[in-house]
Amino acid sequence: MDPETQGNGSPTVWVDDEERELVFQGWNPSEELLAEISTTEWAPGHAIGIPQGEAVVRVPLRMAAIIRKALDDAERSGLL
Repeated sequence: MDPETQGNGSPTVWVDDEERELVFQGWNPSEELLAEISTTEWAPGHAIGIPQGEAVVRVPLRMAAIIRKALDDAERSGLL
């Protein structure tokens, strides 16, 4: 969980062992970012837009250590 929030709607990342996935909870992107994504190649090699069934969430960079820990946990559990 984002250490700078008080646990109420906090950006969070966790490992879903059963599905073998990292799950991210974050903030909705701004309308400006969504407009940019829908009109430009925002990540190299990625198609323009957001495919059906996918979403974009924003997670603060201060959570990098938490994301690394989730990956380490998944690796220790044999999921990676």
